[in-house]
Formats: sequence, C-alpha cells, structure tokens
Amino acid sequence: MAIVKPFKAVRPSRDKVALVSSKSYEEYSPAELGAKLDFNPFSFLHIINSGYKHQQEISSEQRFQLVHNRYEAFKEKQIFIQDAIPSFYIYQKTNHEGIFCGIIAATSVNDYNNNKIKKHEATLGKRVQLFENYLKVTGFNAEPVLLTFQDDETLAAIIKRQQKNRPEYEFSTTDTQLHKLWLVKDAKIIHQITEAFQKIEYLYIADGHHRSASSALLAKDLATANQNHTGNEAYNFFMSYLIPESDLKISAFNRFVRDLNGLSVKEFLTQLNAFFIIENKGQQLYSPSKKHHFSMYLQGEFYALYLRENKYHFTDALSTLDAEILYKTVLRPMLGIDDVTHNDRIAYAHNKTNAIAIKTKVDSGLFKVGFGLVAVDIHEMKKISNANLKMPPKTTYIQPKLRSGLTMYEF
Repeated sequence: MAIVKPFKAVRPSRDKVALVSSKSYEEYSPAELGAKLDFNPFSFLHIINSGYKHQQEISSEQRFQLVHNRYEAFKEKQIFIQDAIPSFYIYQKTNHEGIFCGIIAATSVNDYNNNKIKKHEATLGKRVQLFENYLKVTGFNAEPVLLTFQDDETLAAIIKRQQKNRPEYEFSTTDTQLHKLWLVKDAKIIHQITEAFQKIEYLYIADGHHRSASSALLAKDLATANQNHTGNEAYNFFMSYLIPESDLKISAFNRFVRDLNGLSVKEFLTQLNAFFIIENKGQQLYSPSKKHHFSMYLQGEFYALYLRENKYHFTDALSTLDAEILYKTVLRPMLGIDDVTHNDRIAYAHNKTNAIAIKTKVDSGLFKVGFGLVAVDIHEMKKISNANLKMPPKTTYIQPKLRSGLTMYEF
C-alpha cells in the first residue's frame, strides 16, 4: 500500500515556464551554463548557481542561503506562483527516445523507511548529509525522485482522461523535447488516484537514491526538533515523479580502465580466457546483445567475451548482473580495482553512446581498455530491490531525466 498525496506546488507562471525550467546543473557544459546565466534572467540556474556573479569562494552554508534568497526573489517577482489547493501534476515528456508520462506527487518518508519504497543503489553518507543540509537551508526541492510501479490500468485510464484537457504547460526546449503538464485539482479525481496507489504494494526508486535518502534524514531531524510533530507535516513527504515501469528506458554504463594493472596485453588476454570465451572481432564495431556477453576494445581491436558459466557461480540476484560479473571476474582480480566508486583508474559512460564512442575514448589514449555491457531490465532491477541488495555503481542509466524548476516542493 503506497501513500501518495497531492501537494501545493510552487511553479513557474505559464508565460515563463519554458525560460525557467532547466536540465540538471551537471548536464551543462561550462560554455552552455555561462550562456544561460548571461542571457536568460528567468532561468532556474540563477537560483541553484546564485554565486555566479560573486566570483568568490563561499562556504556550502552561504551558498545554500544564497539559493534560498534567490528562490524567494523569484516568488516575490511572481516568476513563481504557488497553487492554492493541493494538486497532482501529470507530466509528459516527448523526445526521440519515446514518450514518458507519469504523476508528480508527494510520497511518504515512512514508506521509504519501511521499505515500501524499494532501493537498488547504495548511497554515500557524505553526499546524503550535504543534500540534507541543502534542503534544510533552502526549504524546497525542485527535482523529483523518479519512482516506478507496476503498470496499473486504473491509473492509465485516469491519466488518459485528464490528457484530453488543455495542459497548463506545453512547451518545447532547445534539446528538441516537448513538455506538457496537466493540473489535477478535482477532489474526486484526486481521491481516485490516491486510492489506486493504495492498491500498489511497492514503489521502486529508478533514479534519485541520494535525494530520497536526504529527504528521509531531513524528516527525522525536523521531527525530533518539532515538539508538536504530527506526521502530517510537509517534511514527512518528498516530491516524486511516478511512472509506470513499461515507460522506463534503461541503458547500461560502459566501463573504461586507464591501464592493465602491470599486465601485458598477452597476459591480460590469457587471464581473461579463464572466465570467458574470447573472439577477436578486429575492426568490426561490436556490441553485446545478450546477458553475460561483453564487448571489449583493446589496442585497436574489438573482442567478444562470452562468460564461461561453468567457471562462475551464481548465488543470488546480484551475482547474475553483468556489472557484478565484470567486477568479480575482471575489474577486481585482474585489473586491481577494488573500489569502483572512488578509484580514478576507472571511468563510465552510458551506452546510449555506441561502439564508436568506446573506440574513440580508448583511441584517445586516456584509457587502455573499454568494456560494453547489455542493459539491466526492469525485472532484474526489481529482483535486486526486493532482495534488499545493492547494484554496483553506474549499473543503470535510466530515462526520463527530469527538468529542474518545473514544480517545487516546500518543507
């Protein structure tokens, strides 16, 4: 039984939404970021990068306070407005990858703590603490956690009916994506949506493990400090974008390693042969197409690696993941990479990029070898979550990626 609630979003006025909303800060190159900040006074980037004009070093606490102040200034100028009554928000994003549609809502911290909202990634304590401090000082969250759920006919029918109405927002962005947002204010429909989610046993985090963990930590701290805590305060919930699992698009991350850990190419291939059947594909641009198959680009040539399953032991859902197999058979024992999160000898790139991209990165001289993987599917991800296991970092690249500043959730 999932608890999902409407909330009073703070959001851009209709005439400015296309100018306000932005991609995540990390997705912009320095040149793109500078152009947005220099020539678009309404961009949400002015809020999250409030120190842009200061050109000086400031503490995290000072930077978070600047974010809060700039956010309040946008509200004072009526660039942002707040809905008068709690609402659900149906959001649809269309790009060359497909159409993604779901509901922006408030989801329960208790559900997160009680594992009704399932996780598949580990979180870093320092990063969770930093973002909790950010939320505490700024007082709002502008990018929802991406949650997924088993396809539900009732919710699909409700969304389809609501989409017959005129959207509150309909705009295109310079990355050729179309965005539409419908407000759901009718009490009867809100009840239908809430009731439909109550029949769904589990929600699954697709993207946003650190954001949800930070929200849970914030709720714990604020509840402890609030002598009149009831459990209904806004901090007991966090903003999420809930999307049916059939609408998710999951890609894999390729792995790149800077050296062969002192091994010659011949020695490395000999060690690989213990776990894999190896086929030299030469100059053929090769990508794997099945589970437990990998591509490798090394010294100007592609290789197909087929796991010798009689040499590898499958013990649980995690052990069947290709990212885990590569770690246990190659990255750790052969290439000496124990910590795949903090070791600068390894790098990642999602394989929306193709075999040419792997070849280009290695041929540049920055890396000695590159590995291509097949994407995890939603069933594997759920098995990991249901078993309370955690995937290796950079196992899934999940779409849709959400825009910041479209709806804001205040604590």
